[in-house]
Amino acid sequence: MSDFYYRPAEKFPPAIKNLIAINVVVWLAQVLFDSRFNLTDRIGLWPVNSPFFHAWQIVTHMFAHAASGPYMFFHILFNMFTLWMFGRVLENLWGSKRFLIFYLLCGLGAAVTHLAMQYFMGAHDVAVGASGAVFGVLVAFAMTFPNTELYIMFIPVPIKAKWAILGLVAIDLFGGISQVSGDNIAHFAHLGGAITGFILLKIWNKTNRRTLY
Repeated sequence: MSDFYYRPAEKFPPAIKNLIAINVVVWLAQVLFDSRFNLTDRIGLWPVNSPFFHAWQIVTHMFAHAASGPYMFFHILFNMFTLWMFGRVLENLWGSKRFLIFYLLCGLGAAVTHLAMQYFMGAHDVAVGASGAVFGVLVAFAMTFPNTELYIMFIPVPIKAKWAILGLVAIDLFGGISQVSGDNIAHFAHLGGAITGFILLKIWNKTNRRTLY
């Protein structure tokens, strides 16, 4: 008779736990030392034609968040909660190494897309936040568990993941194209992360289906 060992899903798997910890530590450093060291300007993502742009910002921006303003707390709270809610499911399924690689690649894809659109549109704002990478996670969840029902705030009925995430992507596409005055959301970074996540899953699913399902 063979023994069967079941490992329960972790509520805080290693990659998620470390990513959230790094983001929180960086955000606290921004809040405490921004006025003294201009930390956000140093690690945020500036346009490639800006004198403030540095190559490292393509990575560091995804660990920084808004450190001032009335909504600064909600920026990091929303991103980290969403990362935990959906990312832990994927990490438990894929393993920590594969999930971390996926997350970072989505963040890089978000940065490249954002920089390209800034260059062509002549924008000059600095971008911070994990939203691009998180959008990649959302797309991966929707592709892996398309019929999972989600409850969205202010919507009284459950919506399947595939339609909920597709709706979020459509909203960002509209926001990026319309360029509403006063909108400080990096819509094309979200779209870049979403597209990168979609492409990665298509490639991984084609080459090694067992690693995803």
